[in-house]
Amino acid sequence: MSAVRNTIASLVSTVVLAGGLAVGAAAPANAATCPSSASPVISGAKAHWTLSCSGDGVKVYGWLEDTRTDGKCAVVRINAGNGDYRTKSACSSGVREQFTFTFAGTDSAQVRLAIA
Repeated sequence: MSAVRNTIASLVSTVVLAGGLAVGAAAPANAATCPSSASPVISGAKAHWTLSCSGDGVKVYGWLEDTRTDGKCAVVRINAGNGDYRTKSACSSGVREQFTFTFAGTDSAQVRLAIA
C-alpha cells in the first residue's frame, strides 16, 4: 500500500510543480492594438481598460481598484508603442481610480496591472 501512496504523492507533486512552472514562466503581455479591452484581476487588484484609436494616436482609458488592505497599491503601467510610459495608482482597499492617457504616433500599447 505504501508504494501506491508514494506513486500518488509523486503524481500529485508533479502536477502541482508543472502548474506552478506554467504560471511562473508566463510570458509578458503582448502589446495590444486598437480596438481592444481587458479586465484583469490579480490578488489585491482589479482593473478594466480600453484602447481606442483616432487620427495618429491611441487612447487608453479605464479604471483600477485596490482590493486588499495590505498597505500596497494597485498600479496600471502603460508602455505605448511610441516609447512613452505612464502609470496610475489606487491605494487603500476599495479605492477606485479612473485614468485616460493619449499617446501620439502609435496604434498600440502594453498595459499591465500590478501591486506595488
